[in-house]
Amino acid sequence: MSAILILSLLFGGVLSLNNGLGRTPQMGWNSWNHFHCDVSDQLIRATADAIVSKGLDKHGYVYVNIDDCWAGSRASDGTIIPDPKAFPDMTALASYVHSKGLKFGLYSDAGEKTCAGRPGSLNHEVSDANTYAKWGVDYLKYDNCNNDSINPEIRYPVMRNALNKTGRPI
Repeated sequence: MSAILILSLLFGGVLSLNNGLGRTPQMGWNSWNHFHCDVSDQLIRATADAIVSKGLDKHGYVYVNIDDCWAGSRASDGTIIPDPKAFPDMTALASYVHSKGLKFGLYSDAGEKTCAGRPGSLNHEVSDANTYAKWGVDYLKYDNCNNDSINPEIRYPVMRNALNKTGRPI
């Protein structure tokens, strides 16, 4: 019996980063199921207001996550640029969500393009992670479309490492 206990202690652990993240389920709201690509700054602000006014934040629903279709293009240096009509100022939007006591999340993809055909993070992981940190992002939903058939066990750690190096808990 003690041998089983020792073996389970030695080999029964879970691999994870000790960065304080992911210790509880991320509860909140995600734009995709209802709005798909019909997302905007105004919608996200209204959603944050609704979460707080209905008291959902008091029950742990603290994430406000923009799914696919927020990204517009890339600058000549490769920096991700939000759709300028829908999201004129991501930093201001994140600050607004934070002012409500909530956390701000975004979507990206481990491929060249997202599932909806917007710019993905493949080969831009460090730049994107730094941009997300600068904006005040708290959570990243990372998809796996248009990935040049690269195994996700190879692709995902690249973004994980880039996010961890920003110094912001994303």
